[in-house]
Amino acid sequence: MALFSKKTTEKKEKKEVSKTAPVKKTEGAHPLDYRVFDVLRNPRITEKATFSAEKGVYVFDVATNATKFSIKKAIEQKYKVTPASVAVVNMKGKTKLVRGKWGTRASFRKAYVYLKKGDKIEII
Repeated sequence: MALFSKKTTEKKEKKEVSKTAPVKKTEGAHPLDYRVFDVLRNPRITEKATFSAEKGVYVFDVATNATKFSIKKAIEQKYKVTPASVAVVNMKGKTKLVRGKWGTRASFRKAYVYLKKGDKIEII
C-alpha cells in the first residue's frame, strides 16, 4: 500500500521570505514616547491636594497600569517641568449600599508628583 510507505514523492519547496524595508526613525521621537492622555487622567482637586500643592506636591489620578517612569515622562511632556520624584498609591474602591444591594465603587490609582523648589504646575 502506498499510503504507509516511507518514501515521499513530493518535496515541499521553501518559500523565500521577502525582506521588508527597514523602519525609519523619525527625528525627535523617543521610543518610549508616552501619550499624556493615556497616563494622566485628571488632577485631583481636593482640600488636602490644594494644601499640598503649595508645598510643591501635586496629586493626579492616573491609569491603573501607569508606572512611575511613565507618569514622570507624561508630566514632563504636558507641564514642561521635571518632577523630583513620584509616589503612586492604589486606592481600593469602597463598599456601598445602593438600593438595598451591596456594591463596590471603582478602584483607582493616584500619583503624588514632587517638584523641585521654584517649579509650579498651573492646573486651572
